[in-house]
This record gives sequence, C-alpha cells and structure tokens, in this order.
Amino acid sequence: MITLKEITTKKELTQFVKFPFELYKNNPYWVPPIIKDEVDSFDKTENPVFEHANAQFFLAYQNNKVVGRIAAIINSFEVKDQNIKKMRFGWMDMIDDVEVSKVLLSKVEEIGKKNKLEFIEGPVGFSNLDKVGALTEGFDQIGTMISWYNYPYYPKHLEKLGYRKEKRFDESYFSIANTDEKYYKRLASIIEKRYDLKPLNFTSSKQIIPYTAEMFAVFDKSYSKLSSYVPISQRQIEYFKKKFIGLINPEFIKFIVDKNGKLVSFSITMPTFGKALQKAKGKLFPFGFLHLLHAKKYSNETLFYLIGILPEYQKKGLTAIIFNEHYKTCKEKGIEKAFRSAELEENKDIHLLWKDFDPKIHKKRSTYRKEIE
Repeated sequence: MITLKEITTKKELTQFVKFPFELYKNNPYWVPPIIKDEVDSFDKTENPVFEHANAQFFLAYQNNKVVGRIAAIINSFEVKDQNIKKMRFGWMDMIDDVEVSKVLLSKVEEIGKKNKLEFIEGPVGFSNLDKVGALTEGFDQIGTMISWYNYPYYPKHLEKLGYRKEKRFDESYFSIANTDEKYYKRLASIIEKRYDLKPLNFTSSKQIIPYTAEMFAVFDKSYSKLSSYVPISQRQIEYFKKKFIGLINPEFIKFIVDKNGKLVSFSITMPTFGKALQKAKGKLFPFGFLHLLHAKKYSNETLFYLIGILPEYQKKGLTAIIFNEHYKTCKEKGIEKAFRSAELEENKDIHLLWKDFDPKIHKKRSTYRKEIE
C-alpha cells in the first residue's frame, strides 16, 4: 500500500531533499544539490517567490520507506493576472513503480481541482529561474547545477498516466575552438560603432551589484513574450543575487550599454559545477566548498546561464559583441567547451544566436500536461 504525507517541518523538508540521494546513489550522471540551500529554497519565510506562489510538499511511503516525492505549486500571478489556470508540479522523483507516480500526481490533480484550475503542467519550478522539464534524451550525460536529472522511466510514467508533452527544451554544447575569432572581432567593432554601444567587463562581484536590478529588467523585457514567462519581483532579484553572484566569476559576466550608460544586453556564464557538486555530496562543509571553489577557478567548461537583449536591439547583431567578449575571456582562462542551459524549442531567436558555433544537442527535456477533469 502506498500512502502520502504532506510535509511542513524543516526536518521533513530535509528528508524530501535527501530522497534523490538514495534514489540516484552511485549514478554517474545525477548532480546533487547542496542540501541546506535546497531546504532553504522551500522555506516560505526565506524565499520571496512565495509572495505570489503557494506550494505543498508530499512524500510517498511504501512499507514505511520513502518511495517518491512531489511539490504541488500554484503561481498566483500566472493564475490571476495572466489568467492561465495552471496547476504546477515539480521536484518529482519516484521509484520505478507507476502506482507511486499515480498517487503523487493524483494529489496534485486534487489540489488543482479544489482551486478550480484547468490543467496540470510539470515538472516546473516556481518561476523562470528555476529548473524545468523532465529529461527525455541524454540520460548518459552529466547534469548541471541548474537542471534536473531523471531516469528514463519518468516520462514513460507520465505518458502512461495520460500526460502529453507540452513544452520542449534543448540543451547543447559547442567547442570554443568553433568561434571565428577574427569574424566576431570585426563584426563586434562594426556593431559597436553603428549603434554607439560599449561592452562592460568586470573583475569583482562588487562592480556588478549596482547593475543587477537593471539586468533583471532587461531579462523581463527579453523573455516576456514566451509562453512560459512569469515576472520576477524585486525581492526575488535580491534573493537570486545573494544565491548566485558568489558562484559566478565576474569575468564571465558581460554587459553592453548604450551611449547614455543604459544597459541594453547582458550575458552570464558560470562553471558547470556538475562534477564539483558530485564530490561535495550535498554538503558545503567541511570540504564541499573547496570543490566548488576549485571548479569556479579552474573549470575548463562554462555554462551559458542567461542571455538578455532588449527587444529594440534584438536581431541587430549585439551577440557579436557578447561572443567576442566571452571568447577573449574563455581563451585567457583556458575554457574549452561551452554548454547552453535548457532553451525553449519555440524560442527561435535564441537558437539563431548559436548557429555559427556548430552546436551539438546532447539533451532534450519536456514539460508534461494533463487536463483537470
């Protein structure tokens, strides 16, 4: 018999976070989170996303043993302001037993029906900056700190329970050697002069902090037309600034400003951190932080985390400036390979950015949808 328990205490949330550590034990591709950070992100007094989102967390038990977990999420901005009657689910993990999946998802459906919502979609997080999608291809590829990993039976369970693919995402990589240095240097110079633009580079995190609010404003305007978009509040900006700025080498943050110093584009890359997090085993202390610091300083792989361009500057070649600046830094730091985070298949503009780099798609993922009856 499978039973379900809603969890609320920090001790129970820690158990929720730790379940995948057992499920994926000795799996060479799963990347564990830092346990404390993950638990804190579920703390409604800590994470500002709960200003416009509600979440309930559940553990499934069989013979007194945890066999599954799920988060049921309602984003009130999405439901009330955008009139998208969506019930979200995320952080879903389970043993290979479709009955466990059925119990978990039935609870999500029950909550959705109670709140008069029309359909369920997941796995997704609270906002655009959270992890997204179940892996459908690339199960033999190591994950990153900003993506979920799952076994091949996950999508099979979802489809067997009546869910269909909704949004599709690609992840790819390319060799830094594929960058045509002379071409981008020449093109960057032309674009800078044509639109009176200037790239900004940084050597310390303190130099970046004053730009963060403006950066997220550019992010909002860049992605607001996408179907998955949910706006980010000022408190969320502060939260993500605190959470991520320390992990990013300032040299790998590139801004472009106009003649008045207004930010028109930004790009953030960071080490993939996958292997470092595997070595840390969910803990920063006593030695986990050393693995992360080593990866931050010496990794020969980088992950394109976010790119934003104001709509009025899109399709005007600004990416030549961004790639030119990144190439110079990658060459100096010995970076050999660049990875792209999950990008929505419908976002054709973002895919065009990479066409000259001969990218190789190595992972695909999807969210899944089911109507609430």
